[in-house]
Amino acid sequence: MSDGHTDIDWDSARASNLANWEDRVPLHEEAYGLGALDDPGHLTSVVRTDLAALAPFLPDGTVSGLDVCHLQCHIGTDTLSLARAGARVTGVDFSPAALASAAALAARLGLDATWVETDVLEARAAVAGSFDLVYTSIGTITWLPDLDRWAAQVAGLLGPGGTFYIRDGHPILYALDENAEGLQLRYPYFGTGQAQVWDDPTTYAGDGTVAHSRTYEWAHPLSEIMNSLIGAGLQILRLDEGRTLPWKFSPRMVEVPDGFAWPEAERDRVPCTYTVIARKPGELPTP
Repeated sequence: MSDGHTDIDWDSARASNLANWEDRVPLHEEAYGLGALDDPGHLTSVVRTDLAALAPFLPDGTVSGLDVCHLQCHIGTDTLSLARAGARVTGVDFSPAALASAAALAARLGLDATWVETDVLEARAAVAGSFDLVYTSIGTITWLPDLDRWAAQVAGLLGPGGTFYIRDGHPILYALDENAEGLQLRYPYFGTGQAQVWDDPTTYAGDGTVAHSRTYEWAHPLSEIMNSLIGAGLQILRLDEGRTLPWKFSPRMVEVPDGFAWPEAERDRVPCTYTVIARKPGELPTP
């Protein structure tokens, strides 16, 4: 559970979060089951789900031949799944250890990828070129205090006619008490400007623990997420809400194909994810 809320400057929050995510890398290398990617036909379940949602909005229904920028890519399993689906990929993350792991995995699998170490809030200045698709999924923007700045990076990275995709945990999910015996609200749904403080040595994957357990996250209601993208000049094409997650948010969740869900009797009561597909005005260049 959270230790409450606090006023904290971005540099201090970022430093604490970075130490935590650096610690997660060896734990997630173990927990993610990287060996499955040795099968040349294997894509992560996250990417399989996301490609199905994206297909109606992409040329020929596929990422094949597209330039894709994956923001907050962590150790690159989803990035490399996009590469395996035919995309030219650039993975962006603030963790040097995560990017080193991603680069090693790419070399092992014989897949081409570009890796850029930067905060997502500074991505446009750090990443070369423009992209047909900017992709982010999943467990991402709660780590950011400023969604207007985030959306501006997304818009800046997209070329004319480019597509943005995000699937993430639903803000109402994050307002629930993960350890309650039922669906019980505990945390703010609306952002207050303060960071939510967590002190948890575990991660969402595997049984290991981290040395740097203090992290900071920010609540963002769905309206703020949508309006940040609209304010950055993107056209919203689709908004969906889902009943399953790719990680076990609560001990009460049960395993289902490609993820976890609330017990069946509760599954229609609260969304677990939201998905937004948006487009930058303009025309895609002719290949």
